[in-house]
Amino acid sequence: MSNESTKLQRGLKNRHIQLIAMGGAIGTGLFLGSGHVIQQAGPSIILGYAIGGFIVFLFMRHLGEMIVHEPVAGSFSHFANKYWGKFPGFLTGWNYWMLYILVAMTELTAVAKYVHYWWPHIEPWMSVLFFFVLVTVVNLANVRFYGESEFWLSIIKVSAIIAMIVFGIYLLMMAGPDSTASFSNLWSQGGFFPNGYDSLFYMLAFLMFGYGGIELVGMAAAEAKDPEKTIPKAINQVVPRILIFYVGAMTILLSLVPWNQLQLGSLDQSPFVMVFGMIGIGWAAHLVNFIILTAALSVYNSGMYANSRMLFGLAKQGNAPKIFAKVNKQGVPIPAVLFSAILIFGCVILNYKVPEDALSHLIYVVVGALVLNWAMISWTHLKFKRAMIIQNKTTKYPALWYPYSNYLVLGFIAVVLYIMWTQGFKESVIMIPFWITLMIVFYDYLNPKDVKDIKDLE
Repeated sequence: MSNESTKLQRGLKNRHIQLIAMGGAIGTGLFLGSGHVIQQAGPSIILGYAIGGFIVFLFMRHLGEMIVHEPVAGSFSHFANKYWGKFPGFLTGWNYWMLYILVAMTELTAVAKYVHYWWPHIEPWMSVLFFFVLVTVVNLANVRFYGESEFWLSIIKVSAIIAMIVFGIYLLMMAGPDSTASFSNLWSQGGFFPNGYDSLFYMLAFLMFGYGGIELVGMAAAEAKDPEKTIPKAINQVVPRILIFYVGAMTILLSLVPWNQLQLGSLDQSPFVMVFGMIGIGWAAHLVNFIILTAALSVYNSGMYANSRMLFGLAKQGNAPKIFAKVNKQGVPIPAVLFSAILIFGCVILNYKVPEDALSHLIYVVVGALVLNWAMISWTHLKFKRAMIIQNKTTKYPALWYPYSNYLVLGFIAVVLYIMWTQGFKESVIMIPFWITLMIVFYDYLNPKDVKDIKDLE
């Protein structure tokens, strides 16, 4: 390892950035979590995903303006540190790092479940260990290996959804007079809002978490070639992707079979598997299991990448030990990758010694950390814009409707927190102030002379 090298290399090409952004918009939430929302909200889930997609687009434009102006390691943590204060930068960075440590652990556990579907004789910890080693090796290699691996994993997800939509349209067009497949299923089974408007409102929080990870493109900016062109292009395509992959897929799916005929008993059941099974395509279960396995691996792979780059960025800011700012000759932050991997390895131990449902309690922390992350990015953008105005600087990729879009995003996040509080996710909301308090104590320990900087949060 070279002690002199502390710079990442711009090894991610345009196609890598586009697929990283696209893959970030497609997670297991679409394939599995959507079933729970369908049960509660019926066809109005389509409108819910459209609303969520609009909020995500505004939020991504906030992030996009900052990273195009300054494509650096650490992304939003760097901006919070520079334009808000040391503690906000510290909190944002470590919050995002911990978020993806936990996400990586949960996705790795999920991978074992999908492997078990085909080979039940394989112990979960063995599957977890195999994919842990594989993904760690990928992330220890040149960044192009990560780019290529995520490119192909995303290609599989994207191609599968497009194929499902095209095949679904074909089935609808070829449906006979006795077939139940019809676009009228979207409004003929109790209406578009069969359980009332409030049923969709209370599901907004649940479906929003399907978009978690879409901000990953910000982490890749420091290693992207020509970020001034590739980043805006990737973010501008967020809306059409959401319209195709979420709104389009749900529209076709709920047209093929009436929503009230889907008996989804648990979050582990995919509405995609059930719909294609109900219309006589049994092999769909194996196909969707493969796609979900691919989606989980993609999220885990990206989580490992995001962890190491955020830790690298924190070290460059002075908010983490300096050793994590070192990279090898290929520009890979080896210490940051290995440290993150060591903690994720705890997932292997959990799958060996602890019942699987024990890990599910970590989801409460994940949900709280995700909400805090989104809120801090939009608030940081407010600070960033004020600094640009004071310095009389113009940016090349301005966010839409500043500052009203920021207030809209922050207001929507407040609504999400209210929904979580009233709909059984109270633990997630309670965890946020506890987590911030823990970060204050940690920051105080590492920076005893800078405690006054915590006032920057106000």
